[in-house]
Parts: sequence; C-alpha cells; structure tokens
Amino acid sequence: MNINTNLKAENTYDAIVVGSGISGGWAAKELTEKGLKVLLLERGMNIEHVKDYDAAMKNPWDIKHAGRLTEEMKSTHPVQMRDYPYNEATEKWWVNDLECPYTEVKRFDWYRGFHVGGKSLMWGRQSYRLSDHNFEDNARDGHGIDWPIRYKDLAKWYDYAERFAGISGQAENWPLLPDGQFLPPMQLNCVEKSVKARIEERYNKQRIMTIGRVANLTVPHKGRGSCQYRNLCSRGCPFGAYFSTQSSTLPAAMDTGRLTLRPYSIVNHIIYDKDTKKAKGVMVIDAETNKSMEFYAKLVFVNGSTLGTTFILLNSTSDAHPNGLGNASGQLGHNLMDHHFRCGASGEAEGFDNKYTYGRRANGIYVPRYQNFGNDKRDYLRGFGYQGGASRQNWQRDVAELSFGAGLKEKMTKPGKWTMGLGGFGEMLPYYENRVYIDHSKKDKWGQPVLAIDCEYKENEKKMRIDMMNDAAEMLEAAGIKNIKTYDNGCYPGMAIHEMGTARMGKDPKESVLNEWNQMHEVKNVFVTDGSCMPSIGCQNPSLTFMALTARAADYAVKELKKGNL
Repeated sequence: MNINTNLKAENTYDAIVVGSGISGGWAAKELTEKGLKVLLLERGMNIEHVKDYDAAMKNPWDIKHAGRLTEEMKSTHPVQMRDYPYNEATEKWWVNDLECPYTEVKRFDWYRGFHVGGKSLMWGRQSYRLSDHNFEDNARDGHGIDWPIRYKDLAKWYDYAERFAGISGQAENWPLLPDGQFLPPMQLNCVEKSVKARIEERYNKQRIMTIGRVANLTVPHKGRGSCQYRNLCSRGCPFGAYFSTQSSTLPAAMDTGRLTLRPYSIVNHIIYDKDTKKAKGVMVIDAETNKSMEFYAKLVFVNGSTLGTTFILLNSTSDAHPNGLGNASGQLGHNLMDHHFRCGASGEAEGFDNKYTYGRRANGIYVPRYQNFGNDKRDYLRGFGYQGGASRQNWQRDVAELSFGAGLKEKMTKPGKWTMGLGGFGEMLPYYENRVYIDHSKKDKWGQPVLAIDCEYKENEKKMRIDMMNDAAEMLEAAGIKNIKTYDNGCYPGMAIHEMGTARMGKDPKESVLNEWNQMHEVKNVFVTDGSCMPSIGCQNPSLTFMALTARAADYAVKELKKGNL
C-alpha cells in the first residue's frame, strides 16, 4: 500500500486505542488526560449520549411489537436471540450475526455489540473487586499460571476506578470480597433483610449477604444524575446514572481536546515494524466503504473485547510473528473462560403480605464466595457467589380462571406472593484446550476470516453446579422460605457474557502473552487490558477489574513513553 506522506502525517497520533467499550473508554480517558493525542477506533456506529437512546423513555405500548422479536430480527440475529438481552427495545445494540459469523466447534453463545460504548451500554453493572485469594488461586492449585500481580498492586487502581465510575455498595469486611470506595448503598427490601439476618445468624457470619455493588449512582456524581429506579438500563440512561463510556470516560477524554473518535473503523491487524521490533500502527477497514487505510502511533492499546482483541492479534501475522502478534509462547487464543450460571433455587416468603417495594431497583443481592475457604472444603476447586433477590409477583398470576367479573377486579387490586431466589455464578478454570483460532474457510461481510471457538465446561464446573443448587436451597430453608425449588437451566460458555483469557498475563514470556503491566512481552508498545488478559476469573463480575487494570497500564505506558522506552 502506498501511503501519501501528507496523509501519513494526518493519520499519525501518539496512541491508538482499539475498541470503545468499558476498557477502551478508560484507555482513551487515561491516555488523553496524561497529555497524549489519541485516536479511538470503533468498528460500529456512533451512539451519542441521550440523543441516540431511542427507546429509553418509551412506554411499553410505544414499542411496536411490545418488545417481542419479529421474524426478520430472528433471522438476522440467530445467536443474539438465544437469550434475553436481545429484544425489540434494544435490538440496535446487538450485532447482526449474518454479517459477522463465527464457527462454533462447540456451542458458544457470543453476544456482541458493535457501536461506540460497546457493552458498557448493555452491561449488568455489577462491580466487584477480585481478592488476594483470587490472585493466588492459580499458584495454589496449579491450574493456569500464577498471576504476575497481587491484590496490593491493584488496590489503589480499584480505588481510582470506583471514585470515577461511581459504585454504590455496602462495606462488609469480607475477605473474599474487598471493600471499596462506595456511594451510599441501595436498600434491601423487607424480605431480603429478613433473609440476610437469618442466613448470617445460621452460618455464624461464615456466609454473608449484601446489596449488590453496582455502577448505578445513588447520589449525583461528577455531573451525572442519580438512578431513577426505572430498571430500563439496557436501553441507555439519559440521566447518566450508570457508568458507560458515553456518560463517563468519553466526555472526560473529549474535554482534553486530544481525542479523535472514529466509528465504522474495523481494525484488521496491527502493523509490525521488524526493524524497531515494535508496532507502528493499525490497518483499518472502513465499515461503510470497505476501503482500507492505515493509522500510526507510538503506542497501541487493544481493547476490542476478549475475542475481538484475540482475533486482531492472531490476524496480525508477519515473518517475525507467523502465528500472531506476540505469540511466541503459543498461548494466544488459549485458556478461554467464562462464568457459568443459570442454576440455583427459589421459593416463597410468607408473612410479608402487607409490604411492597418502592420503584424498580436496578440491582439485586450478592452472596460472596465462601467455598474452599477456611474450614469449607469441597470436592472441586474454586467456588461461586450468588446473585438474586426478593420480589413480589403482580396481580396477573392465576388470571386464567378469573378472567371476568368481580373476581378479576378484586385480583387486580392485590399484589401476588413474595418470592426469593438465589442464582449461582461459578468460576471456570483455565484450560489450554479451550481455545479460539482463525477459520479461513469462512468470511464476514468485509471479507475477513472468522474466529472459530472450541470451548466447554468440564468436570470441575459440573460438580460445582450441584452445590450451586443445593447450597441455595439450604440457605433459603434456613431463612424460612417455603416451597423451595432448585433449578439448573443449563449453561454454555459465552452466556454469562464474561468471556476472558486468550492473551493472558504472566511472569514468564514462554507461558504468557503479557507481562505484569498488560504489556506484550515481545512487542513493548502494545498493551492489552480487556478480558483477554486474565489468567483466571474468580466468580465475581469482571468489569471493575478491567477498569483498574486499564488505568494502571495507561499510567505505566505513558511513563515508559516519556522515558523513551517505547
């Protein structure tokens, strides 16, 4: 490709950030605030805060098909429609599967959103720190490789991320769930308070229950409004009440005057310079015109989400890196992990018929991991936490036999039964054979090869699921809940939308792709701070950890750049 010299100058920045989701938005904010001229590349369309949240203020009757999917939506989104996030009100957030196919060697539900903000607009917002225990588990039981950092290395960056993002929660002084910099917590409802008190008494505080730690503001924060308890977060929040790229990191980066945002920019590969042994930029396909172009920078942050990032790295081949950029270890694409869930127990709470809830709290409860800790030993490794909560059913239950007359009118004036549920989120171990690779036999809309995914849960995860059901039932029974039923609705990797691994951090370049600063061992000016960097995943929701790792890596990268080391 012949690049015009003037064009090359125009297309040159201090840093390029690939992807504008949770970690990419943080990278853009941190790098611009530290004085760098940054190009933020997003493969999908632009979404402007407030203006483009089309369904945010719509009533149920304003949505054409009452939220249901049309046959056309189902035909273009065969993967996205496998679960609840994809619906009529949010359908523009989710990727067209026909345009962006992938190969499922084994079933893997890959939920993707290609637009500015990425999944920061659609995430569940649960925000938990990993603990020292999580950073040490790999070394302790020999699965995966040892983390190159410990909790103490990340603690101040967790503080930093929480203070900016705005995390509401309750301090609990629980060793497997470190406390953070919290805004006032949302309140437990009456049934949850009762269940919490009974569980903690029954297990002598060896198990605890707390309100979810959530990136929803309970007080105004940094110019953003507080949560309105609408529970319509997945449509985009016009109040800026939850953390997203649009509400938080993007405005901060734009305020510096040093950010250029370019949507519709599909990064095909990173350009490697064999003389300097560094990346010199990226090759981009314009998603609208299909034209190729190059952008150049001294620093590249790859934040395309776990599998998106790994595709780019695997696709960045050269004489020096024939198996993908920075892949001398052979670990790139391996050790794919996701949480497993969709099992637990629920039942009915009696004695609260004169109580109801206020608003629609966009949050639930959390029971942090207690298994394989202290005196609690199990026949599997690692453990799980619970999310869930109590709610009151509405009058529509049992209406079939009361569909007319006085009986219906009376039924409509009374809310239904209180129910309480606990759903487990379990840790998956890193397995080398759970992997992704490039399938050259299939192409996407832009002529690129696609990713093949070969991943499954194994015996450790299956054993854990039995306890995820039984422990939930046992705790609910101890809390006085009646008519308890356990469930396992089945789970495939990808469903939790917490995919991680595939470009892991480590101390030894022979066993890992990245060092302790999320910097490529082999290509010093490339940093990866999304989920692909994780050597293990705990059972906690991971996004807060991505934010902290990104802020830490950006701080290090800029210092190294200024020293002339990059």
